[in-house]
Amino acid sequence: MAWRGTTTVADRIFASLPYLLPLIEGLVFGRALFQQFPVLQILLVVLQPVLIVYSIIASSFFGFGSLIVFLLLFFLVVRNERIAHFIRFNTMQAILIGIVLSLCGLILQYVLAPILSNAPFVMETLMTTIFLGVVVAFFYSVIQSLMGRYAEIPTISEAVYMQVR
Repeated sequence: MAWRGTTTVADRIFASLPYLLPLIEGLVFGRALFQQFPVLQILLVVLQPVLIVYSIIASSFFGFGSLIVFLLLFFLVVRNERIAHFIRFNTMQAILIGIVLSLCGLILQYVLAPILSNAPFVMETLMTTIFLGVVVAFFYSVIQSLMGRYAEIPTISEAVYMQVR
């Protein structure tokens, strides 16, 4: 990534916050992993305040709270050129990770679930793999953001660069 200026500590913190959204949405995929390894539920304890707030927002506005959060982030942050490019880039990348998660959920639920109804182990393995991918992307992106670097995730970052000018 080309250098686009310095990032302040506040920019780094604000740039890492949107990655909580795909992590929260990805927790659904980790259900089997949490049952097999109860010690991992400490992640849920740490995220509990954020989960409570997000569930209230998601269930409000006739169930369209998540869509409203997406639209607010997109129009008020990503498209706002007065906000630092670093924050806008990371916000858009978090949004795209969330979209990929939603597509994975739809494919698992409507395409693979009927096919793999006799093989629950395969479904659990796919869901666990998706969850672990989200956790890795979350930690990588947050660490890079806190260090003031652009988190380069193949294909997703390229799409982000096309959206964020």
